[in-house]
Amino acid sequence: YKDRLLMERDPHQLIEGSIIACYAVGLSQCFLYVRGEMAAAQERIAVALNEAYDAGYVGKNIMGSDVSVDIVLHWGAGAYIVGEETALIESLEGNRGMPRLKPPFFPAAIGLYGKPTIVNNVETLSNLPWILTNGAEAYKAHGSEASPGTRLLAISGHVNRPGVYEVPQGVVTFRDLFYGEEYCQGIRDGNELKMFIPGGGSAPWFFPEQLDLPLEGRVVGGAGSMLGSGAIVVMDETTDAVRACLRVVRFFARESCGKCTPCREGTTWEETILQRILDGHGRPSDLDLLLDVADNISPGPYPVAAWEAEGLDAVPFPPRQTTICPLGPSSVAPIASTIRRFRHEFEAKITRRD
Repeated sequence: YKDRLLMERDPHQLIEGSIIACYAVGLSQCFLYVRGEMAAAQERIAVALNEAYDAGYVGKNIMGSDVSVDIVLHWGAGAYIVGEETALIESLEGNRGMPRLKPPFFPAAIGLYGKPTIVNNVETLSNLPWILTNGAEAYKAHGSEASPGTRLLAISGHVNRPGVYEVPQGVVTFRDLFYGEEYCQGIRDGNELKMFIPGGGSAPWFFPEQLDLPLEGRVVGGAGSMLGSGAIVVMDETTDAVRACLRVVRFFARESCGKCTPCREGTTWEETILQRILDGHGRPSDLDLLLDVADNISPGPYPVAAWEAEGLDAVPFPPRQTTICPLGPSSVAPIASTIRRFRHEFEAKITRRD
């Protein structure tokens, strides 16, 4: 959400940030890769890029200087997997978007067309013009000492005022964000919070006891999850945990590129088992089977007994991988989170008590 808004509302800011980044590292070629579903963003960047070229801000000898930067706009086909930087590079080269093995294909060493490449997020690049204009100290005046500056967060789900908010890092808590008058203004219909995803679908889930954690990467990471993409999904007490889990797992199963066997086979298997449980045909062995599949995709103590033996209160994070990229392990986060916390909801559906 946040990157789409930045591209649609202020594409010139992104273009200017890209030029600054190119100048800083001595590059003359830049590519803007826009996700396939973001048609409005692609069109507005195209218009802004033409305007920038016409004004002499992009191209050869920018503003009469000896700096030349060409920017190519590339429209993707809508694959989630190309959010992984090497899969994005593969797509840019005209290949199917699949992650590359690292090493040796760290983009900074061997990237696009075999050349050294840096890959940055839209929000990162869009910050550069403001920082260059106002100075680093002005940027650091916002947020906490450990996490200076602001970041954009997209809050969706069961809040009274969902949206994209720019918040100072390390100062605002999840409680402030969900209940604050300047932000989401509380949970819908006066309901109680049941759970929330703090950083995009691949993040382990949080619960009411994590509400007072500050929006700071290291703190959230230490609590067993991540801020990730800044996409926060809020779910109230009326949410069916099994159905919510299936919804996220199905997304990863459909978006798997299929390159790695644990992800290709495992995510589909996870979806099948969850759908079976939701349809009322679950088996008593299905929960252990789900955790076993999860363990094969991302090894780590998932059965509750193993959790308790290691003194863990949350899903092991960051995840261990049997895959090239984190997409497969991302499907494990909702399964481990919900079975650990709401095992009774799964069991109720399996025994048809719901």
